[in-house]
Amino acid sequence: MAVAIEVGGVTKSFGSGDAVVHALVGVDLTVNTGEVLFLMGPSGSGKTTLLSIMGCILRPTGGVVVIGGEEVSRLTEREMPRVRLERIGFIFQGFNLFPALTVQENVELALDLKGVRGGKARHRSRELLERVGLLDKATQWPTNLSGGQKQRVAIARALAGEPAIILADEPTAALDGTTGRAILDLLRELAHERGRSVVIVTHDNRALPYADRIVTIEDGRISNGEGVK
Repeated sequence: MAVAIEVGGVTKSFGSGDAVVHALVGVDLTVNTGEVLFLMGPSGSGKTTLLSIMGCILRPTGGVVVIGGEEVSRLTEREMPRVRLERIGFIFQGFNLFPALTVQENVELALDLKGVRGGKARHRSRELLERVGLLDKATQWPTNLSGGQKQRVAIARALAGEPAIILADEPTAALDGTTGRAILDLLRELAHERGRSVVIVTHDNRALPYADRIVTIEDGRISNGEGVK
């Protein structure tokens, strides 16, 4: 099986001197093409930090990160956005929607960054909104949506660029059981049928049946090797 992400000996520290916090300590992890991998562990264990490093949002203090065969841990701050744009779709716990744009415009913005504009972007954005059950909200403002609806817009936006890697931070936290299962079905389909790599940080035990592999992090260290089903 092809490897989409490889993390080797990664450390991440914040602060310095007596105030230093070691968020990650010597983490080794691979994410395969076409799998759904869950990152689980207590709050503050380093899950979101690791997700952010794999997504080229944070730089590691030490170690190596390889994405799609390219070592990204040595890239400059100016070079990292290219990797995010070309390879990665993010689903943030805080949604990160633009309040001055409609639901459809939020999705179209992600397409615009990929060079898809005009009628093609409108068609694709409406297709994605229909897929997450929100086509009827296309002209609404984000402030008029519930938390669960905002999360589904964020998911549609993350999928807009057909990313090879999807990184999701608590994607079902704001969703009811039925909607959460529908979103997990969609993410699993993207992995198993379309060859995407999906990494999900979650505390939601209802989501566990959707994992191909579960990796547990405690105190900045992976505590169960390369993960278990």
